[in-house]
Amino acid sequence: MNPPDVNAPEQAPAVAVGGYLYPWDADGDPACGERLTGLGIRRAAVAAAYHSVRALTPRHPRHKVVTAEHAAVYFRPDPDRWSGTGRLRPVEAPWSPRSFGRATEALTGAGVEVYAWTVLAHGQRLGARHPDAAVLNAYGDRYPWALCAASPAVRLYCATLAAETAAQPGLSGLELESCGWYGFDHLHAHDKVAGVALPPSARLLFSLCFCPHCQDGYRAEGADPVALRAEVRTALDPVFAGTAPDAALDPESAGAVARMRVGAADGLRRSVLAAVAAERPELPVLLHGQPDPLGFGPSPGLPPERAGAAAPVLLAPTRSAAALAAVRAYADPTTPGRRVVATVGAVAGLGGDPADLPAWCAELTAAGATELRFYHLGLASRQDLTAIRTAVEAVAGTPIAP
Repeated sequence: MNPPDVNAPEQAPAVAVGGYLYPWDADGDPACGERLTGLGIRRAAVAAAYHSVRALTPRHPRHKVVTAEHAAVYFRPDPDRWSGTGRLRPVEAPWSPRSFGRATEALTGAGVEVYAWTVLAHGQRLGARHPDAAVLNAYGDRYPWALCAASPAVRLYCATLAAETAAQPGLSGLELESCGWYGFDHLHAHDKVAGVALPPSARLLFSLCFCPHCQDGYRAEGADPVALRAEVRTALDPVFAGTAPDAALDPESAGAVARMRVGAADGLRRSVLAAVAAERPELPVLLHGQPDPLGFGPSPGLPPERAGAAAPVLLAPTRSAAALAAVRAYADPTTPGRRVVATVGAVAGLGGDPADLPAWCAELTAAGATELRFYHLGLASRQDLTAIRTAVEAVAGTPIAP
């Protein structure tokens, strides 16, 4: 036997491909698993806890539209697990009860790994019923869809939900969305908020929370919360009046806000990851995030140095320099084996560019993405699925076996 050639070029690791599904896409559709493997996809992130949505199901044999009226879980919550957690508790979805387990069983039976896609700090129902747990902006408006990352009750809720989801049978991993700050952007309601454009800095200021927990946090960082709230309104008022292009705080106030926000997000994330590790220490965890430490929304701030053992998942819906920069930020060459997952928009009707998928996937992998997630396999048209298959073949460098 010849010894290995130490001078041979190192083989690039294979890029894994997967896609997103709602549980009702697979539950009751016996062809779903085979359809995925026919696309070359062997990993699916299936929603286990999700916000409200109205979704098309074009290939399901029994229904074509599912209306999820509020945030809910798609498994039966264990009453004993939630008995000591206070008022914030998940609700099981009556429109698709316990469908996550059936979807997981069907997909794993077809040879598809299942990651439990779990939305944490975004839920209109909880924020509406318990407004003290929701973000309170500088003008006194509540954002019921945005649970406050600084709230101890919210941290306990998110940690318990993540742990219970991790305990579901048949999982290969856990994928956590909105594990951090949510803010002004709602992203699923009939929004009527585009009359005044809010640039990035103003949008951040409009998303700052001034609930009692956050006021304590600002105070701990050396800022007077009453004065800070007035400063935020003073900065935002000209933007709403159309007399200023953006809004900003003075450097001292901005520093206090940044320290408080990053610290609160870190605390929430630590609580969640510790709860999951206590439940299933061997289970891989993926976190939706963005490198900007002050980022908020479904992909909140997750600085690369704070990701720890969790694999970052970033949104890369269409070709952009910003998405490639985010991939490079996470793909740290000093962290061997780090997974970096890029979520790729693949549905033309949702703004994706199916014709550009192969080229965009190639750019993402060249930038350091180790996995690609196509969004969204259940919503995709036949033409979208054909484009996904072509992109998977291009990533693999070989045709998919029939």
